[in-house]
Amino acid sequence: MMNVKLLDLSPQYRSIRREVLQRIKEVCDAQSFVLGKNVAALEEEIGAFCNSRYAVGVASGSDALLLALMACGVGPGDRVITTPYTFFATVSAIVRLGAIPVFIDIDPETYNIDPHGIEEYLKKASRRAAVARSVKAILPVHLFGQCADMKPITALAKKYGLKVVEDAAQSIGAEYRGKRAGSLGNIGCFSFYPSKNLGGFGDGGMVTTNSKGLADKLRILRVHGSKVKYYHEYVGINSRLDEIQAAVLRLKLTRLEKWEEGRRKNARRYDRLFTTEGLATMVSTPEIDPDNRSIYNQYVVRVKKRDALRSHLSARGVGTEIYYPVPLHLQKCFSEFGYTRGSLPVAEKAARETIALPIFPELTAREQRYVVDTIGEFYK
Repeated sequence: MMNVKLLDLSPQYRSIRREVLQRIKEVCDAQSFVLGKNVAALEEEIGAFCNSRYAVGVASGSDALLLALMACGVGPGDRVITTPYTFFATVSAIVRLGAIPVFIDIDPETYNIDPHGIEEYLKKASRRAAVARSVKAILPVHLFGQCADMKPITALAKKYGLKVVEDAAQSIGAEYRGKRAGSLGNIGCFSFYPSKNLGGFGDGGMVTTNSKGLADKLRILRVHGSKVKYYHEYVGINSRLDEIQAAVLRLKLTRLEKWEEGRRKNARRYDRLFTTEGLATMVSTPEIDPDNRSIYNQYVVRVKKRDALRSHLSARGVGTEIYYPVPLHLQKCFSEFGYTRGSLPVAEKAARETIALPIFPELTAREQRYVVDTIGEFYK
């Protein structure tokens, strides 16, 4: 029996260990730990990588979302259109500001928010003046490393005068029609949590934008709303990226495209193996829209008898994860918004049937073969 972790960061670390430790030593020797020269340099480098004029380092991906909405002026009673099939932070950022999440069902193939659903909601909202005025933003999520269908989303935002905040936490380097995630809306939000394709040694995040006004406001909001020390223009938060994280991330950014190509190579191998092993009727592999270049932050398949399969894989040493077992519209803490089971059936079905398999770039062909053979063993 083999042991195949869902994510194993050790091989990656071993390949850069000496350089990482040297960079951390330099930060420690300089004794500059918050918003220093490494943060400034990383902001420039991430901005260039994401084709955005500005990038603002923050303490986490969750804070990136919160600060982005704050910068867009979202507040109590406002409505933000988003997806129920995402990590909790997407919607908690909306609710923390006293705003109302408007959940739109997802596309059954990409699992990203369905633009047709957004359009239907906005058409209905336009018939009720008070509701129409309260809709302030669309918050699409580029899920699992694949961008949402942004052309119709940005067109709808322009038509109705809305801001677009991209949750790109899982999709740094992903492309839609040749443009990078984080440059497709008004603001892009990234996470550097260790499990992300570009992961630090703890929490960290970044906000990208092509608007100087938004960038300036974000820089103020991340330091308690203060541009000049002790003088506060806004009620901001304390959300600053630290130097050690920035130093590590700068190094890892130079390898990111190589690592992401490793993920795409592994995804192609999985696709072939599931077909050649006759498992295509039991395992639906990821559908990548032709307009997209995915970075495969996760490799999520739709399967029959999902929970039993997961138990089988675990018993044979294969790590898996369920993203996400309970859609956000059915979470107890969001019950006040009136959604019930059956409200968003496509997301609910995905939550029952999908499972993530190991996809990290150092995953070997032998390990992938073992994963597929173990799945095939279950369905015999």
